[in-house]
Amino acid sequence: MLVLPSYEEVLADKAAFARMSKLFQYETNPFNGRPILQPHGDEAVYFERPALPLSEDEMDGLYDLPFARVPHPSYSERIPAFETVKSSIVTMRGCFGGCTFCSITEHEGRVIQSRSEASVLREVRALTRMRGFDGVLTDLGGPTANMYKMRCKDERTESACRRLSCVHPGICENLQTDHAPLIDLMKKVREEKGVKRVFIASGVRYDLAERSPEFVRELAKHHTGGQLSVAPEHNNDRVLDKMKKPSIKSYERFADTFCRASEEAGKDQYLVPYFITGHPGSSLADTVELALYLKKNGMRPRQVQDFIPTPMAVATTMYYTGIDPLTGEPVPVARELRDKRLMKALVFYWDAQHWPLAREALKKAGRADLIGSHAGALVPPEWATAGAQVGRAPSTKGPPGRASAKRGPRTGKRGPARGYGPKR
Repeated sequence: MLVLPSYEEVLADKAAFARMSKLFQYETNPFNGRPILQPHGDEAVYFERPALPLSEDEMDGLYDLPFARVPHPSYSERIPAFETVKSSIVTMRGCFGGCTFCSITEHEGRVIQSRSEASVLREVRALTRMRGFDGVLTDLGGPTANMYKMRCKDERTESACRRLSCVHPGICENLQTDHAPLIDLMKKVREEKGVKRVFIASGVRYDLAERSPEFVRELAKHHTGGQLSVAPEHNNDRVLDKMKKPSIKSYERFADTFCRASEEAGKDQYLVPYFITGHPGSSLADTVELALYLKKNGMRPRQVQDFIPTPMAVATTMYYTGIDPLTGEPVPVARELRDKRLMKALVFYWDAQHWPLAREALKKAGRADLIGSHAGALVPPEWATAGAQVGRAPSTKGPPGRASAKRGPRTGKRGPARGYGPKR
């Protein structure tokens, strides 16, 4: 049993809080995690070790239960959230990514638990028989689109492992990253009678996907509904390290592969990159560099998320304590709402409604040189109108804010990945 710093201690000392967080995170492997005890006055809170992952048979048994697949009869009005998932299929649960801002591990476990191919196909057939099904499966995936049946190469290694992520700072040599089971499943699902299209709407882990060109080709040719969600989050390696995300170069390689595959398939498709502003470890200066990176690469993201602390996540500890619990190092943290808005405005450098805050952010960061109408400017000067043209980087043809698979008009190279879609 592992005894954590007491409630009173972590309440009084942020360093103790950070130490508590680190101790907890290293007990999340269900095969070697220990029970945890935290003293609280004359009592204590006991936290049982993580549950063992479900076997394939157990996953199949769960999803073979006779779910109605409709809202409870007590609901009389349309439920928007249900509409987005009613024609989707879950293939697996869990995530070994270990992103510090995410708490999927606490919800579903670090070990991937997959359904059998037969179980998934049974559900697909049941769905095709339901009233109102139009032949389109809106998603085939889970917390991540492409971790289906990925596990450690051997049980002994998995049982002893103390890593918090199988893919950071690099993909573990013991991780099986074969996409063949997923590719076979994708093919069989789209060949089912009554199925017209099968989309993959779950986020794609691109550092894994770039290991399987065949998966990317299948994805681009058959399973992308015009746009594909990916999450580079930032461009700065130091910030990405605090998130436990791969380098932006990995995203760029995937984007090029996806664009090539879309061209070969004769399809006009786009990437929808997600970015986070205000993540612990990210400064205003870092966000200026992110905005410059986006402008240089012709990217106008609409999918931008202010960092939101989630219970038990490592990044939440950073946000509260100002300390990286895994290293003990101090990290910059944007807590004030104004500071968060300034960061977000920089990423929306292309949107006139964000220009006033973006100018304020640039002045605060000591980068007033980026305000103007010259080629290197990020936003126009205050006297400019909403229709003012700031120096623009080479971009692709097509709707603003999208990542086209066409070639850039000035460079002759493939167009860069650009964000498109509703703000998040």
